Amino acid sequence: MREAAFVKQNKEKWIAFEKALSFSSTTDPDILVDGYIQLTNDLAYAQTYYDQSKTLLYLNSLASQAHQKIYKNKKESGNRIVDFWVREFPLFFKQYHRTLGIAFLIFLVASAIGSVSALNDSSFVRLILGDAYVNETLNNIANGEPTAIYKSGSEIGTFLGITINNIRVAFLAFAFGVATSIGTAYVLFSNGVMLGAFITFFYTKDVFFEANKQIWLHGTIEISVIIIAGCAGLIMGNSILFPKTFSRRVSFMKGAKAGLKVVVSTIPFFIIAGFIEGFITRYSNMPNWLAFTIIGASLFLIIYYYIIYPIKVNRTYERQIH
Repeated sequence: MREAAFVKQNKEKWIAFEKALSFSSTTDPDILVDGYIQLTNDLAYAQTYYDQSKTLLYLNSLASQAHQKIYKNKKESGNRIVDFWVREFPLFFKQYHRTLGIAFLIFLVASAIGSVSALNDSSFVRLILGDAYVNETLNNIANGEPTAIYKSGSEIGTFLGITINNIRVAFLAFAFGVATSIGTAYVLFSNGVMLGAFITFFYTKDVFFEANKQIWLHGTIEISVIIIAGCAGLIMGNSILFPKTFSRRVSFMKGAKAGLKVVVSTIPFFIIAGFIEGFITRYSNMPNWLAFTIIGASLFLIIYYYIIYPIKVNRTYERQIH
């Protein structure tokens, strides 16, 4: 390739990377590293074919700046953890909104299948949830408290147990991505079928409103974040199936790192869901307006942080570099 054609083909990419370096303190580190890898590939090509050229000098200079920005030793800011949730993660997650949509669609379809199955086969709920759970719930319904199961155990014990279990489910959904996206899709699908059957069971017993008012107090965040953890698994699984220009090994390592970052972001939300289930859901006699205020606030929190906020942060970043 002629040098002029090489420059024309890559000029915009180099300029964008140079701008990203100028705002390195607000740029996702993964973006800088990816840009640096591409730059060193172009530098190696220029060294082979355009020795002593101005292009080579420019790329050498840019690579040197990038190396200093990315790899220089520096103390981590005391606000590093806060920065992760406030800036770094939202800036990073915007690119995976489509994957999140796919995870949600898998879960939604599975929930519909679970619901239809429960409506048409009364034994399906027992198959999915187990006889002991169904029998206990039937007794609770007969006693006028369909969600009394949430009152069992101490508040702190329930909070800790539920939080740990939810985090375990999230990491399971992510870890199954090792078996490509099919593994994570299976976890999302099975949980979706379970939810659909569970909700429909209360509908068939004519306590749909009473039960859902309590279930979604904690379930809004809990179910949403399981789907987000499924998104993390799909990210890792897709990196195996679709390595693009990377080797499959490098692509998997990048996908695993990206997916893990998504899972880590869910931990505070699982703690919130566990707190609600342990300390709030057990109060089935709370006013309807209060219950639906908590449910609405929980839904807004998830939608804002994982969808709206990343879009806003990325728009701010794009204005800074242009």
